[in-house]
Amino acid sequence: MKIPLAKPDITAREIEAVVGILRTPQLSLGPKLEEFEKKLAEYAGVNHAVATNSGTSALHLIIRALGIGPGDEVITTPFSFIASANCILFEGAKPIFVDIDRKTLNIDPERIKGAITSKTKAILGVDVFGHPADWLALEKIAQEHGLLLIEDSAEALGSELAGRRCGSFGKAAVFGFYPNKQITTGEGGMVVTDDSQVAALCHSMTNQGRGEGSEWLEHVRLGYNYRMDEMSAALGLAQLSRIEEIIAARAQVAKWYTKAFQQIEGVEPPYMAADIKMSWFVYVVRLNEAFTQKDRDRILNGLKQRGIGCRNYFAPIHLQPFYKETLGTKKGDFPITEAVSWRTIALPFYNRLKKEQVGIVVDVLSDLINQG
Repeated sequence: MKIPLAKPDITAREIEAVVGILRTPQLSLGPKLEEFEKKLAEYAGVNHAVATNSGTSALHLIIRALGIGPGDEVITTPFSFIASANCILFEGAKPIFVDIDRKTLNIDPERIKGAITSKTKAILGVDVFGHPADWLALEKIAQEHGLLLIEDSAEALGSELAGRRCGSFGKAAVFGFYPNKQITTGEGGMVVTDDSQVAALCHSMTNQGRGEGSEWLEHVRLGYNYRMDEMSAALGLAQLSRIEEIIAARAQVAKWYTKAFQQIEGVEPPYMAADIKMSWFVYVVRLNEAFTQKDRDRILNGLKQRGIGCRNYFAPIHLQPFYKETLGTKKGDFPITEAVSWRTIALPFYNRLKKEQVGIVVDVLSDLINQG
C-alpha cells in the first residue's frame, strides 16, 4: 500500500462551489474573490487581504509595495522554502541570512542584531512548518531599529502565538494555498495587512498596475498578472469554512505520530513552544546527531522503495547553487541550519491519514533506522 507525502482534502462542498462558478459567465475578478479576501482577513485578524495566484507572488508584492529595492538588505532565514529569499532578489535587494533556533527551526532573534547594518531595511521571518516564529521578539527588534517586519506565514494559517494569529504581527504577511497546505486553492496565496496603502498597492500590482476605478486599459504603475481566478477563490472559501475541522484533523495525525515516536530511539519529533497554538503544515522529524546526511538519505530511499512518501525538508537556501554563485555563501556559514537540514525527514501528513497508516510509517522508519 502506497502512502503519499501529502493529499488535499476535497469534499462535495468544494466540488459544488467550483462547479457553481463554472455555470456563471464570470470566471475572473468576481464576487467570490472579494468574499474570499474579506473572510480571510477576518480570520487572520487584519483589515485587508489581497488574493494572488501563489504565495510567492504575494510575497513579491509585499517586498515591492514596501519600497525594498537595490542597495537594501533584508534579514531572513536560510532554512525555508527558497521563495522567501528569492522574492528579496526579485526587487534587487540582498538577503542577509541569520541562523536558526535549534528547537523551533525559526530565525533566531538573538542573532539578528549582529546582522543589522546601515543598509538593513527589513526583517523577513518565516513560520517554518507552521510553528510561529518569535514574532514578539522580532517586533521589538524591528521597532528598536526602525525596520520593517514581514511575515512569511505561508505554512501557518491558523497558528497562534500568545493568542494572536500568524499573519497579524508584521507590516504585512503572506499565506500560501498550495495543495499540501492547510487549505488549498489549487495554486494561490494571500497578502494580509492592516496598512490600507500597502493593500491598495498590492491590489493594483496584482491586476497589471490598474488603479482603483481605472479603465481596463489604463495602468497607473508597473504591475503583474498575479490575480486569483473565481474558481480558486470559491475553492478557498469552501476550504476556509472548514478550517477548524481541518486544523483539528491535522493535530490528531500529529499526536499519533508524536506518541509513536516516543518509543523510537534516534528520532526527535517536532518541538512545540509553550505559548503557541500549532496549525500543522507538515510533520518533520529529525534524526539525532549520531546519524549523518548519508544515513538520512539511505532512510529516505528506503521509505520511497516501500511506497512511503517522504522528503528532506528543507535544503539550506544558502547552499543552493544559484545562491552560492550569487552571494558567495558556502558550507559552514550557518551550522545549525546545516546540521538540521542533513537530518530532517518529512513524513506522510494530511487530514485523512489514518492511525493505521501512521503506524505503518513509524514501523518502516524504525526498521530502516535499526538497519543502520
